[in-house]
Amino acid sequence: MRTIRNLIKNSKGATAIEYGLIAALIAVAAIGAMSTLGGKISTTFNNVATNMKAS
Repeated sequence: MRTIRNLIKNSKGATAIEYGLIAALIAVAAIGAMSTLGGKISTTFNNVATNMKAS
């Protein structure tokens, strides 16, 4: 019974898991944003390069 009480009182493990989940969510959001913006930026640079060749 004492070990169960100690596990409930110990919040260091729970805090580490929460920080890990937050970091994972931020990473997923950043990857999604970079994927979306990467395609748009690539298209923009290709358009600029094409227009510079035509001039």
